[in-house]
Amino acid sequence: MDRFFRISERGSTVRTEVLAGLATFATMAYILAVNPAILGSVADGTGLKLDHAALVTATALVASLMTIAMGVFANVPMALAAGLGINAFVTYALVAGRGLDWSDAMGVVVIEGVIMLVLVLAGLREAIMNAIPDVLKRSIGAGIGLFIALIGLVNAGIVQHPKDGGTIVALNGEIATWNTLVFVVGLVAIAVLVARRVPAALLLGILLATVLGIVINGIASGTPVPGAELPDGVTSTPDFGLVGDVSFNVFDVLGVGAAIAVVVAVLMANFFDAMGTALAVGRRAELVDDEGRLPMLRRILLVESAGAIAGGAASASSNTIFVESTAGAAQGARTGLANVVAGVAFLLCMFLAPVAAVIPSAATGPVLVVVGALMIGQIASIDWDDIGVALPAFATVVLMPFTYSIANGVGAGVILYVLIAVLRGRWRDVHPLLGAVAAVFVWYFSYGTV
Repeated sequence: MDRFFRISERGSTVRTEVLAGLATFATMAYILAVNPAILGSVADGTGLKLDHAALVTATALVASLMTIAMGVFANVPMALAAGLGINAFVTYALVAGRGLDWSDAMGVVVIEGVIMLVLVLAGLREAIMNAIPDVLKRSIGAGIGLFIALIGLVNAGIVQHPKDGGTIVALNGEIATWNTLVFVVGLVAIAVLVARRVPAALLLGILLATVLGIVINGIASGTPVPGAELPDGVTSTPDFGLVGDVSFNVFDVLGVGAAIAVVVAVLMANFFDAMGTALAVGRRAELVDDEGRLPMLRRILLVESAGAIAGGAASASSNTIFVESTAGAAQGARTGLANVVAGVAFLLCMFLAPVAAVIPSAATGPVLVVVGALMIGQIASIDWDDIGVALPAFATVVLMPFTYSIANGVGAGVILYVLIAVLRGRWRDVHPLLGAVAAVFVWYFSYGTV
């Protein structure tokens, strides 16, 4: 095992990888509830509403298989699951908005996954990632740090969108709650454990906050800490009814032009979300070289492209690298063994889904905030006195959390970097592929954002 995963070579241990894999899974387990909730919220034109139990099975199955595949084939701690944003686009834009049947909508996901796979095999996707300057790579990592911190705060109920107008986002008006107490205790505990370099600090913090939430729910009236409840049962029966329910009639239903537009929109979001996340996790796991490149990049992209295909084919929506993988990297994950552990945990969830549902968002939110704080440091080496560098970097960092999209931040940064460099006479600093990507992003923002 040590030789296969190169554990000692990368300065890790089996124990560290196992604990880190569990930490990654714990911060991602919410997808087993969120993905079925999104995909199961809309009926298609035939009146079909995807079955919740079948969606849980499909979500866990594809996340498990692709996470393990990434660990074994690419040997990196980058877990995969159904991508948020793309699943909402499939649900509300394609099914509810465009009138596609569920099988046709999932066909769109499979098509864009095949296109990504072809781009990887042709070497184009890897070349584009390597053409991005280091300043933007660092900005992408920092932006993802802010993004996942915001996700943690929103999921834990600390930050919300006010229903009565006013500011765009705000502190929860009912902040003095038991749920907030669990979040704060978890946040402080994790920060102290990380500062004292305690092994499994993130996982211990999650467990502490979960136990506290269960105790509070046991003694208080109602359920003041949502999710932290002991399940009525331990096991559940997997339902594979949605696996393979896919068709490719989108070109007939929407017409060739409209079909190409929606495929490209999903492709762009998936392409650059995965790229930014892979770079951020790779840097956090200390796997990048001196130029900020991932030596195992092609294998990573091959598995990630296959995740889109598998997710669509199983009706789980496109599976992509999850930003929560940074939690495992922060816990010490350096190899694919952490992925195998997380993947096995997802696999067990097909049979033990009620157990996974015990972990509340108030317990996983603090982990994302702490990891975000650790990742923001990547911008320290950026030359902030050079506006031609500072503005693209700043746009990359802030637009990810402000628009709730990694792809939007990458796109804004690339466009500004290329535009400013060309206009001030430094066009030689712009790789031709980077210029092409900027042009595609101009189209993306004009016609097809996800």
